[in-house]
Formats: sequence, C-alpha cells, structure tokens
Amino acid sequence: MTDMRWGAWGVDADRTTLSDQVLELLRQGFGVTPGETSTASTEKVSLADSALSAAAVDAFRGEVGADQVRTDRDSRLLHVGGRSTVDLWRRRAGDAHQAPDAVILPGDHDQVLGVLRVAADRGVAVVPFGGGTSVVGGVEPERGDFDAVVALDLRRLNRLIELDEVSMIARIEPGLRGPEAEALLAEHGLTIGHFPQSFEYASIGGFAATRSAGQASSGYGRFDDLVVALRIATPRGSLDLGRAPASAAGPDLRQLFLGSEGALGVITEVTVRVRPAPAARHDEAWAFADFTTGAAAVRRLAQAEALATVTRLSDEAETAVNLAMGGDVGTAGPASGGCLLIAGHEGTAAQVEVARAVTATVLAEAGGRSLGTDAASGWRAGRYRAPYLRDALLDAGAQVETLETATSWSRLDHLYAAVRDALTESLTAAGTPPLVLCHISHAYPTGASLYFTVVAKAADDPIGQWTAAKQAAGDAIAAQGATITHHHAVGLDHRAWMVAEVGPLGLDVLRSVKAAVDPAGILNPGKLLPPPD
Repeated sequence: MTDMRWGAWGVDADRTTLSDQVLELLRQGFGVTPGETSTASTEKVSLADSALSAAAVDAFRGEVGADQVRTDRDSRLLHVGGRSTVDLWRRRAGDAHQAPDAVILPGDHDQVLGVLRVAADRGVAVVPFGGGTSVVGGVEPERGDFDAVVALDLRRLNRLIELDEVSMIARIEPGLRGPEAEALLAEHGLTIGHFPQSFEYASIGGFAATRSAGQASSGYGRFDDLVVALRIATPRGSLDLGRAPASAAGPDLRQLFLGSEGALGVITEVTVRVRPAPAARHDEAWAFADFTTGAAAVRRLAQAEALATVTRLSDEAETAVNLAMGGDVGTAGPASGGCLLIAGHEGTAAQVEVARAVTATVLAEAGGRSLGTDAASGWRAGRYRAPYLRDALLDAGAQVETLETATSWSRLDHLYAAVRDALTESLTAAGTPPLVLCHISHAYPTGASLYFTVVAKAADDPIGQWTAAKQAAGDAIAAQGATITHHHAVGLDHRAWMVAEVGPLGLDVLRSVKAAVDPAGILNPGKLLPPPD
C-alpha cells in the first residue's frame, strides 16, 4: 500500500506541471508569480515527542503485536491529517503539531475491539484512518480532552472476505483501497461501480463512513445506497447490522454508521452490492447555451429516469477554463461559450445503445447539441488528475479549493448564485478576487448537487484567506436551506453548520447515540458533532 507524499496528493511519479499557457493565465488573471511557494521537507518539520505512556504502548502492543504499534517519526507524519488545501498549506509550512502520538495497525475485528478497550480504559483518543483522503478535516488527529491520540490505520484489514455471486453481494474489509477492491472483483467479472475523484487512494471503509458519491453514482448509486450490511467495533462491543435486502424491524441502524465518520464506531466489514463489469462504455459530450438551460436538461433526465451512468454539467466558467487549460485537465468543450455536459453510459452493448438513444432525445429536446465522443474522451482520461493539478497550482502561488452542496431543483439557481457571490465577495475583500467554477455531477428527481472550485492568488495567510471564504460560503448554504455537504462529509470543517442541518434535537439524538456506544468519547473527537453550548 503506497502512502501519499507529505505535502501533496499522490506519488512523485504522477505529479504534473503547468504549461506555459496556464502559467501565463495565472499571471494575467490573478497576479500569481510562479514559484512563490515551496514545501518544507519532512526532515525540517518539528515534531513533539509522543505523549503516549510506555504502559499504554505496551497495552496496545498486547492487542495487535509489537510491530503494529508505531511511534517513529515517519509513521506519525504520514497520519497527520487528510488532503484538503488547508492540510497541504500546513504541511508546506512544516506544521505537524497535530501529529498522532502513535499509529496502530490492527489485523482483524477482534484486534480493533481490543485497541478500543485499551484506549477507553487509558483515556486515549482514537482516529480511524483509511486512505487519508478527507478534505474536511475528518482524519485530523484531534486529542479533544485527552492527553494522547492514536491513528487507527486499517490497511491490514484488506481482504475480500466473501463473494456471493448468487445474491451479487461482496463482503469486504475496510482497508482495501478502491483500485484494490475493483481488481479483486474484476477477477470474477464484477464491479462495485464506485469511482470518486479520490478513488486511487480512498478506502472501502472511508466510502461507507463518509457516504461517498462517485462519478458514476447516477448509474450505480451512491456508496451508501450499495451497502447491504456492516460490522462495527465500538468501545462497548460489536454491532452486526443488515440481515436482508429490506426489513421492517424498526429504524435501520446501518444509517447511524453510514456517514458517522468514525465518531460512533469503527467499520470493520462492509457488505456491498456488486454488478457485472460493463461490457460496453460510451461517452458523449453535449453543448448547452448556458448553465440554466443545461441544468434544466439534467433535471428532465433525472425526472424521466433517463440519467446517464455519468452525468456531469459544467457551468460557463468551468467549461471555459477546461478548454483553456486543455492538456492539464483533458477536457474539450464548446468552441465558443456555453456549457459542456458529459453523458457516459455503461452496461451491455444493447443497454448502452438503448440508454444513449433515450438520453440523446431528452437532451436534444432540451436545447442540447451533441459534440460527439472525442470531446468527452479526454474528460475520462484526465478524471483523477485534478488533485495533482491542485498541487501544481499551489506550487505556483495560487489558492485552489473546492466545496459542494445540494438542494432541490426549484432552489438550485438561488443556491448557485448565493454561494458564488459569497466566495467572490470574501476573496475580493481580501484583495484576491477569485474565479469560481461550478458543475453538477449528481442529480436526482428532486434536486442536484453543486460542486464549486475556487481559484485565486494565495494571500500571505492562505489558511486564513480560505477559512474566511469557506465560512461565508457555508453561511450562504445554510441561509438557502441547502445541505452543508453532499458527499465530502462533516469532519471538522462543517460541524459548525450541523445545528442548521439537523436542528438542536437532532444533535441531541446523535450525542445520545455516541454516549451509548462510546461513553468515554474516545472516537474521533471533534468530528461530526459541534461542541455542546
């Protein structure tokens, strides 16, 4: 299992550089001078001594083995947090003050239970850690009220435990990363069909714990839609949830742990629905005059139950930037203005042919113009390059970050304008006017998500710059009655808006559940739930 770089996404072999054309765009559009930033090497990072007592280390070793409790410098630095832009700015500055005091690698469900018992007895916070791809502070090693914190790295729980090809379900351990799980299933001609942008490094357990959505969710469903059963370890014992395809035996307790972000328990097994790997795939690009017209077309698809497996609509700004950046993002688009929609179909050859025809009819009637397959193929080829592009932009001195939300169709235009204006006003007031891009990549009969990308010149205090902008955007989202997150999860970054999201009584319900399964409060402190007033 390859770990990502200290201050960037992915590995060195896949890093990207900016073309001269893009560097010139940064100079002219934002006043960015390339080469203004650099990343502190790990050798120069100041790291405090571990606060974990020798007795606690020994107790943990008794549960998982001596080699699987690691307090060395490299292990601790690799678990210092996730991969948001704020995380990367901290690492570039050499800030590792929140590094965990140890990294523990259990090998099975019982060892996870043992670690949680020791941690509860000794007052040690535990942060479950999968692929480390959170962009909302979900795996920050917060200590809360405890003197020490450990990262519970689940990479050794990496088996395809059972494949039931009659029922078309697979029982999988949480430490498998997306590509590993897909490779194991591909040996049987199967797929989960879950491909978020973090796919290369994110884990099965992380998909479940954050209610992840992927590029093909319109066809395959969000990850939480695919979960049939869960096994969960808590400080008070085990939970085995999900006994049948459907049940009326009270509230569905799986839903408490899907999206719980490790704050209520540690997912140690995930049983998911699988499908035959697609025999055919066809991507087609469509042009629309503007974002409003394109969004109306996506709504028609969703309400006619004719969404393509991949349905992605970029607004005018994102379409223009993708076209201008060309090779950096691998997306072609309308030759002059307008918006680009990608419609990708998967399945058997016959299924793809029928679905293409239905989608094409709806899109044409809604004012779309087909651009053919060539304009769409580059998007799929460059799908996982965006995080590497972000690294290159940060290197050049740009501020780049994303946020997402969702609302009903009748409120979509209002939400789009409110968030775009909030980001623009905040960053312009800071002296760094931004470019705000947006796309729809997940649609439903009742509404859709909006995914914003923000580019500006990095300020002298880039963390403060983005924190203020994110606050303004979050407040705008809440004021519009939209969700604070469609698929990035809550973590640290969104917890302040959870009162608006579920109400005071809803928070009391969640806190009561946490008290029942984690009475000492050791699991992922500070995440999901805002501190009580």
